[in-house]
Amino acid sequence: MFVAELFISLQGEGSLAGTPSFFIRTSGCNLRCRWCDTPYTSWRPEGWRLPVGELVRRVAEAGQRHVVITGGEPLLQRELPQLCQRLKELGHHVTVETAGTLAPDFQCDLLSVSPKTGNSDPQGSWGPRHQRLRRDLRPLALLLRRHPNYQLKFVVQGERDLPEVLQVIEAVGADRERVFLMPEGKTAQEVSHVAAEVARLCLLFGFRYSPRLHLDLFGPGRGV
Repeated sequence: MFVAELFISLQGEGSLAGTPSFFIRTSGCNLRCRWCDTPYTSWRPEGWRLPVGELVRRVAEAGQRHVVITGGEPLLQRELPQLCQRLKELGHHVTVETAGTLAPDFQCDLLSVSPKTGNSDPQGSWGPRHQRLRRDLRPLALLLRRHPNYQLKFVVQGERDLPEVLQVIEAVGADRERVFLMPEGKTAQEVSHVAAEVARLCLLFGFRYSPRLHLDLFGPGRGV
């Protein structure tokens, strides 16, 4: 697998926020979000190749039950199904984080999807491809049918994002109780500027609020 970094941290987002976890961050992405906080896995992919057996060994050495496979876009990695299977056989709780634009078959305990809306659209030559991929909701619908234990995390800047969020939820038949709104921002200060507004929207529409705990505790950067 093409891996950008391996580290232990607290899960910062979603239903497992605060959970000590071992993170496998893959490199490579089929999207180019303009606010991407890991450009070294998307705009400028970097990393090294590691076999599944070596990743499993690193997980064992880390001693964490929870494993988060993230990116980039981990569903691009053809070894993902094998890695998930090996980790589950060893008793790990496996979270796979994805944008939901691909739908390979794999096992996991929690499917964590961050569908992209128009606030992610980049300028320049990547714009049309990015928009085409994020607007095709067929892979996302298939993923949710395969993985009943899912969560949807939408990066939100304000109320103007809600019509598109609601459209996606309705199109794929998602349960609102499994939907999180998450403030957009690359630093804790940027997140704080929109946090109250995002919390208000959660109360208004019946969604859950997701913190960006890793930014609060460790700040931006790698290995968090």
